[in-house]
Amino acid sequence: MKKRVIVMGAAGRDFHNFNMYFRENPYYEVVAFTAAQIPGVSGRIYPPELAGENYPHGIPIYPEEMLNELIMKYDVDLVVLSYSDLTHEEVMHKASQVLAAGADFMLLGSKSTMIESDKPVIAVTAVRTGAGKSTVTRRIASILKKNNVKFNIVRHPMPYSRLLKYKVQRFASFEDLDKYECTIEEREEYEPHLEMGNTVYAGVDYREVLREASKDADLILWDGGNNDFPFFKPAMMVTVADALRPGQEYSTYPGEVNVRMADVVIINKVNSASLENVKIIEENVRRLNQRALIIKASSKLYVSNPEVISGKKVLVVEDGPTVTHGGMSYSIGLIAAKTYNAREIVDPRDYAVGSIKEAYQTYKHLGPVLPAMGYTREQIKELAETINSIECDLIILGTPIDLGRLINLKKPYVKVRYELEEIGKPDLEDVLRRFGLLKS
Repeated sequence: MKKRVIVMGAAGRDFHNFNMYFRENPYYEVVAFTAAQIPGVSGRIYPPELAGENYPHGIPIYPEEMLNELIMKYDVDLVVLSYSDLTHEEVMHKASQVLAAGADFMLLGSKSTMIESDKPVIAVTAVRTGAGKSTVTRRIASILKKNNVKFNIVRHPMPYSRLLKYKVQRFASFEDLDKYECTIEEREEYEPHLEMGNTVYAGVDYREVLREASKDADLILWDGGNNDFPFFKPAMMVTVADALRPGQEYSTYPGEVNVRMADVVIINKVNSASLENVKIIEENVRRLNQRALIIKASSKLYVSNPEVISGKKVLVVEDGPTVTHGGMSYSIGLIAAKTYNAREIVDPRDYAVGSIKEAYQTYKHLGPVLPAMGYTREQIKELAETINSIECDLIILGTPIDLGRLINLKKPYVKVRYELEEIGKPDLEDVLRRFGLLKS
């Protein structure tokens, strides 16, 4: 008799784990997915065209809050946790909930979920969201370009729009962002690559994604999401640690997994952190993984027009995932405001509407910043309404995208970004050569 399974997820790792481990497995029947972290995912169906012949009606997706009820309703034997950016304590709370409800609890590892690639894969992962994966991915991409390596980027999934239509996505122009009806979070990941002239693949079925991305490339660059571990088996794995948040190497899931698996650990933001913090991270990495090479790096701040910030009353809009489930109270936008002497930083809480207002109730750690949340068209409208209702002189955009392309901003704005700079030798180019990933 098949074991009845619920997969707990957040519209990414959960679908991949299903595709890799459960879809054609005769010993299990997945009766439901649950969704957390991302609004608008629950209430949909994982479509039969993706679920396969064993699931002719697809698989329903419910909110995670219904987990206990679902375990009873479907007489569930096994619950599989399949999303990231959790503390170890949070993982065990979820495990305890499942065990108390009578089901078994499971985590799937790399052997069960990683796809072998015919092309070498460089994977960029992190200890926690907001550590600076994107700056590392862009730095590696620039090195590959400089050395004439033909590559494609494959991004960790963010399938928040219609699942079946976008089984495989290819982003080569800004028009593709509209073509695939991208959310703000998706745009935050794709837009900086498009500005560099890189092509990015994503989707839901990553066997198909890898097949398409490999057709015209000599190498695949995996751009991880949250602090998840890669879907493809890497030839070289880079894990980014945040020098402003020491100790998370030991306390996050699957951040610790990434540190233990890493060939290279980059301690990022050392220019903004204390020497003590950097030392703590180094010691933690060495306890977990003695073979990993440690590189220290700075996140250099770039502002499009820094001179206009001084003396202004400003609204700070930050990268959404970093300051929500990433756990940071602020990010690059607030740093820019303080660095360039803004007169006043407006607290957006009193102006927030709809789901944006709810975000402040959910993520109580948030500072006086506005998370750039836009998982649905309605939420983008609420974000626009919130922004345009705030009296300020200037908007500081700490999100990686030009929000003015998506929203009619009624105030002038400046864009802020980080770029990675390694400190000392060996640097990333040296390491890529050491692994044989650059042409001689």
